[in-house]
Amino acid sequence: MTGATVVVVGSGGREHALCLSLNASPKVGSLHCVPGNAGTARIATNHASESSIKALVSLFKELAPDLVVVGPEAPLCDGLADACAEADIACFGPVAALAHLEGSKLHAKQAMEAAGVPTAAFHRLDKTSNIDAALDAFAGQPWVVKRDVLAGGKGVVVTSDRDEARTFIEFSIKADGYVLLEAFLPGEEASMLVVMDGTAYRTLPASQDHKRAYDDDEGPNTGGMGAYCPAPVVSSEVHAKVVERIVEPMHAHLCSQPVPYRGVLFIGLMIDEHNDPYVVEFNVRFGDPECQVTLPLVATDMYDLLHGAATDRLHEVALEVHDSVALTVVLASEGYPASPIKGRPIDGLPHVLAEETYGEAWVNFAGVAQDEDGQYTASGGRVLSCTALKGDLVSAHDAAYDVLQQLTLEGGHHRTDIGHRAME
Repeated sequence: MTGATVVVVGSGGREHALCLSLNASPKVGSLHCVPGNAGTARIATNHASESSIKALVSLFKELAPDLVVVGPEAPLCDGLADACAEADIACFGPVAALAHLEGSKLHAKQAMEAAGVPTAAFHRLDKTSNIDAALDAFAGQPWVVKRDVLAGGKGVVVTSDRDEARTFIEFSIKADGYVLLEAFLPGEEASMLVVMDGTAYRTLPASQDHKRAYDDDEGPNTGGMGAYCPAPVVSSEVHAKVVERIVEPMHAHLCSQPVPYRGVLFIGLMIDEHNDPYVVEFNVRFGDPECQVTLPLVATDMYDLLHGAATDRLHEVALEVHDSVALTVVLASEGYPASPIKGRPIDGLPHVLAEETYGEAWVNFAGVAQDEDGQYTASGGRVLSCTALKGDLVSAHDAAYDVLQQLTLEGGHHRTDIGHRAME
């Protein structure tokens, strides 16, 4: 037996993390990434391809994969899993009707209502709505305004400035037709990744992301500047509540659909002062950078886990987790998140790559390209993240930052306080 052929769709840090985990499986014989990045190219065969569903499925038919793993949300919302099913290709990722949980926040709210899952109260506002009355209804706390579109994590404004809230509401209504205004949920955020199919679910260790660009949670929101896992805020008590109140009812709801959910459900949580969890959002893919710190903790063979979910055999797969802590810190380009400057060289990376060991301390590539001379350059806003897996959080923190200190990117910036909530 030569081993399974696996194709990973995507080009970011999440996809590099998926490739690293799948590459560690003795059951994977051939690994491909579409389109991939300079990191995936080190362990997989990258394929330049049009992003259309038709072009992707055509490539899959050439490669004859045993499993397709879809990283980003957009191809899922566009129906890539549906097209794979038609072509009889096992796909880790939900069909378009279920990917709508991320594609539409209104749909997610309606699904939570149907399943009885705790979440924030909300108003749907359009051009006929009384915006001031809606703002008054949630006065006294910051206003949470959410566009009902795929916005790459940047379609949400949380503000105590009434004028800013109103401006974003008016902009969103003009752009999209309507917008959601939610009640503010106080507490501490965490994330849980749940792999599920029509037969079972497996909850991966909870993590905590750092969204703001600068230390002390200052600056603009980003796609994520670092994360660590497991997150102590998700205690055994909180975990039990999340499973009982959120995971089980959502799994039951999603299994009742014409096609069951096959993939990972990202649950963005807010945990209040009473240790009660509420859902802030659902994503239909592994988070980034949550993926980078969660997958290294999974001791179960990654191919077994993902292929099991893609083929409704997850009930046959037992989840085992390392008793360790992972932490990752993101190196971002100058100007990120507004207008990142691309094309600058990343000095020190070849030396780090020569010394790194996946499972101890390593680099997750995201926006990294490599030119004909072998020079690594920044090709995106979030360039890479330095990740470490150790026996405790402080050791993981120190090891990840030790890798980062060996790299230089002109104008690049990173946070120095990843993991501070848990270490405090």
